[in-house]
Amino acid sequence: MQRPIAVIFDRFGPYHCARLRAVAAQGPVIAIEIVRKDTSYPWDVIDESVGFRRIRLFPELNGQRPTIGEFRRRLRICLGTEQPRAVAIPGWSSSHALLTLGWCLETSTPAVLMSESTIGDKRRTFSTESIKRKLLRFNQAALAGGSRHIQYLHRLGLSRASVFSGYNAIDNAHFSQMHPGPEARSATGQSFLVCCRFIPAKNLWRLLEAYAHYRRAAGNDSWKLVIAGDGPEKDELAQLVKKLRLEASVRFVGFVQYDELPVLYGQAGAFILPSVSEPWGLVVNEAMAAGLPVLVSNRCGCAPDLVEEGRNGFTFDPYDIEELAGLMSRTSSMVEADLAVMGQSSREIISRWTPEIFAINLMKAVEVAVAAPRPKASVLDKALLWALVHRPCALQ
Repeated sequence: MQRPIAVIFDRFGPYHCARLRAVAAQGPVIAIEIVRKDTSYPWDVIDESVGFRRIRLFPELNGQRPTIGEFRRRLRICLGTEQPRAVAIPGWSSSHALLTLGWCLETSTPAVLMSESTIGDKRRTFSTESIKRKLLRFNQAALAGGSRHIQYLHRLGLSRASVFSGYNAIDNAHFSQMHPGPEARSATGQSFLVCCRFIPAKNLWRLLEAYAHYRRAAGNDSWKLVIAGDGPEKDELAQLVKKLRLEASVRFVGFVQYDELPVLYGQAGAFILPSVSEPWGLVVNEAMAAGLPVLVSNRCGCAPDLVEEGRNGFTFDPYDIEELAGLMSRTSSMVEADLAVMGQSSREIISRWTPEIFAINLMKAVEVAVAAPRPKASVLDKALLWALVHRPCALQ
């Protein structure tokens, strides 16, 4: 019987589970979850393991982080017991990812990097990029997001034949439950929807400035703005809405749980993601699966792969308030039939980005990794890896 592959995620949200079910349909897999809950996303905890075998390393922790020493101990016991034929590791910016890579090196187990980094999503320095190149030598293959992410890994030294796309996938069927249309919006009126964390990178204050410009130009014909999410900027954004006198047209709906999201998307006319830094932007996948036109910042990693200009939406410079206001005007002035055509195009484009593609391409990466020579780490390499374990965010 073929040995399983191990796939590690910090915690399992809805889209992790969709991907893991698809992987399990391809072959034996061990799904390793570190903790049941964290502070970044207040998803409901998913305790069931429908369709895949699950191991939770720290079932007793509820929002706390394990210590490095205890994580290393439990990881080694888990992987040593399971003996996977390859391990898929999420990125290089956490101690957990680096410790997992270290175990793969010690045991000559093939490592597959799962990455959604691009050259433009953070400030890059020569020293940091040099360290990443060293780390990438210890990964035999990678599953990346899309074209920008593949280009970045090539730039760092991974060969084209060892990098595959499709990492950023969601359960498209879940979001196609509610199709947008006049009947779904009759109670609330037409609206733009934004769904994200309230943090500086999401650029929500410029979005509100752009919306104010749009409202002044469109007048009574303007759409409303619905903002879903939560985060540290919540109070500041509420104050800005008051300052701009937008209380009657901007609605904050809070964090919306996964099962309620299809209705939220179904009530919108178009979706906006205005981030100044965004490795991918899974909310764009969600909006497209729900059949919405999308306005996406050109800084989002998904933009070149998911947005076809004029067909299913538009991209924009997130620092250009006037450009975004103009796109809002252009979109809201479209007739319902044209919006529906754009929404259908969104569904067609996102149908190429599914959990099944994630699974197929992960398995391809595993086969490449298994066939590749095992890397040898010097004493200095091991010392570097151990030092990074204690300062991992330097590699984001």
